[in-house]
Parts: sequence; structure tokens; C-alpha cells
Amino acid sequence: MLDRRSAAATRRRWTVSRYRALLRTRGPKSVQFRTRVSVLAGAIAIGLVAILFAEAADWAGGWFNGYAHRYHWLSLLTTPLAFVALVWVTRRFAPLARGSGIPQVIAAADDPNRATGSLISVRTAATKIVLTIAAVMSGASVGREGPTVQLAAAVMGFTHRIMRVPLRTPVVIASGAAGVAAAFNTPLAGLLFAIEELASAYEQRVTLLVLTAIVIAGMVAQSVQGDYVYFGVIGASMPLSSALLVVPVAGIVGGLSGGVFARLMLMLAVGGNGLTRWSKANPIVFAGACGIVVAALGVATGLTWGTGYSAARAMIVGVDAPLWFGPAKFLATLATAVAGLPGGIFAPSLAVGAGVGNLLREVFPASPTSAVVILGMVAYFAGVVRAPLTAVIILSETTASRGLMLPMFATAFIADAASQWVCREKLYHGLSRGFAMPPEPKPH
Repeated sequence: MLDRRSAAATRRRWTVSRYRALLRTRGPKSVQFRTRVSVLAGAIAIGLVAILFAEAADWAGGWFNGYAHRYHWLSLLTTPLAFVALVWVTRRFAPLARGSGIPQVIAAADDPNRATGSLISVRTAATKIVLTIAAVMSGASVGREGPTVQLAAAVMGFTHRIMRVPLRTPVVIASGAAGVAAAFNTPLAGLLFAIEELASAYEQRVTLLVLTAIVIAGMVAQSVQGDYVYFGVIGASMPLSSALLVVPVAGIVGGLSGGVFARLMLMLAVGGNGLTRWSKANPIVFAGACGIVVAALGVATGLTWGTGYSAARAMIVGVDAPLWFGPAKFLATLATAVAGLPGGIFAPSLAVGAGVGNLLREVFPASPTSAVVILGMVAYFAGVVRAPLTAVIILSETTASRGLMLPMFATAFIADAASQWVCREKLYHGLSRGFAMPPEPKPH
């Protein structure tokens, strides 16, 4: 009897101690619990912040379109001046906010916790939002998707700091991908972007918590904005006989064009040539020159301002567009990207790709117009970013053209190979070298 009572007491003591141990390791005060809360709260916040940023950027684009229509020639003065002012402010107050934002997140993944005070700090992200909106209001050929990636990483870093838990590399990758998911309303594209682009230089393992963060951010954006399709429900398709002709041509032309853009971008941003050295020594003057190029193209064409969303959508649905749109938008986007302004190249690249598809329409007049334009967009985007799976999923989800999936996959992989003939280094990873954090000093 005594032995049974002793055994029961021992079991009770063991149960209480085990309960306390479980509470320490998995309870509300545990690192595991706080990490989960910070990731899930960050994902929800990313979805909401991305929506607000998108609304502000769209308003800014609409405002500039009205301004350019009313004061057509005045843009030749105001756009270059805005470029000069934005580059000066960026270099003076937030140098880590320049450019797309995706290279910063790639660089931040090397040391996430230190990066929350620099590359993905709240101050850097907030400044980038304001300056990107100002860039859109100036007529620059920029998109909001790249900045959303940096903003999303900063939001996730902020929630981790509040909960006092370390920020890990997979979570930084997930937060950046969640930004893509929320920006395009495409959760699957965000997941593939995490695996294919952001994580390609790091670990390929994506945990369940990371997947959850990406999906939650996309679903929050979808819940608030509704089940909208970025370019509208196109539902394009293409017969196999046409695809056999169009796919290889679109893949090679679009891939080479995208590779040329990436090569020029890297050469002018991180190269060692004379023009790059001069631009680094005279950044304000160089920004003004880039602004003159963008303004001249915008005033002459009336179509190359801003993201190019309206022009791209018009070409997708079959509206006739001038054949020079693609080359003109290419130059406007390149001039904007190398000027040093905050702003992304996702949306402008899709617009250039639509211009490539518009040129291919003349070569394949018997093929479905929408399908040819979409294949041009897939090819050019894959050539620039070198993320073929992401390119396919983004275009399939933003146009609801799932019947075109097989031709899009073939086009994207051909474009990826063609792009490497021109530019071996991936664009964002090459640009991330300019944001590499110095090694942490060792204590004496």
C-alpha cells in the first residue's frame, strides 16, 4: 500500500515537472510560441501594408497621368528635377532604400538580425514607401512590387523585435515572398519566388511556418481587395500547331532582350567601366541625365510613363499598339533603374514584355493575339529575373490564362537559357553585392 502511494506521488511530481517543462518550451513565454506569433502576425501585417502601399502607388500613378495630360511639355522640366531631388534625398537620408528592394532582402538574408537595423529596418522601409510613391508621381518607370518585398521583410523584422525572438534567414525569405504574393494577389507565385529567386543562394528548405506566412499574406490581400485578377480575366489559350512556332521564337527573342537589360543594368550599377565610375562620382548629375531620357520618351510617346500597366493590359486584350512601345519602355525602365531612385522593375518589365509580344504579333498574325502577348511577357520577364517558374505562375494567375500553362513553361525555360547567353549572373543577386553588409567586428 505504501509503495503504491509512493509511486503515485512520484508520478504526480513527474507530471507537474513535465508540465512546467512543456510550459517553458512551448507555452506563451517560450521562444517557439513567440516565434510563431511573430511570423503569423507579420504575415497578416504584410498583407495589409501591401494593400495600402498598392492603393497609394495607384493613386500616385493616376495623379501623374492627369498632370502629364494637362501640362504635357512641362514634364520635360519636372521629371528630371524630380529625379535629381529623389536621388539626393535617397543618398542623404536613406541610401539603403535605393533601387528595387529585392537585392536588399537577398543581402539581408546573410545576417537577418543585424539587417533589421539597416537593410530591412522600419526607417529604411518607411522612407522607401514615400520615395517610391514620389517616383511614381514624377513619371519614373518604376513598380511597387520590389519595394513591397523590402517593406515586407522590414515588417517581419519588426514583429520579431517586438516579440524578442531572433529573425532567421528562412523567415526573411518568406517575408519577401509574402510581399510578392500580396502585391500581385498571387500566393502561389510568392511561394515559387521564395524558392526560385530569394532562396537560390541559401537553403532550399521551406518549412511549414514559412509556407503559412506566404499564404496568409496573399489571402489577407485577397480578402481585403476581393478575388480580383491583376490584368483581368483573359483566359488565353493557343493551339498546339501555333505554339510549336511561337514558343521558340518568343523564348529566344524575349530571353535575349531580358538578358540584355540585366547585362546593362549590372554593368551600369556594379560594373567597373568608365561610365559607371563617372556615375558613381557624379550621382546627382547622372540622375538628372536619366530623368531627361525618361521625360523625353514620355513626352514623345505618351505611353512610357509609370508602371506601364494600362498599356500592357491594352495589348493583352488585343488593342493595337505602336511597335516602338517595347523598345521605348525598355529604355525608360533602364534609365530609371540605373538612376538610383527607389522603385522596382517588376511591373515595368511586364510592360516591356507586352511590347515584345506586340512585336511578335506582326510575325504570327494568325495566332491568338492575347496568347502571343502573354508569351512575350513570360519570356522577357524570365529573361530579366531568371526565375522561369515565377514568371509562368505570375502571368497565369494575373491573367487567369491557365490554358496557356504548357506553352508558357516552354517559353520561360527557353528564355532562361537564352538570357544566360547574354548575362550569366542573375540580376538581383548581382545587384545584392552592392548591399553586402560588412563583417561584424570581433570583440577584442
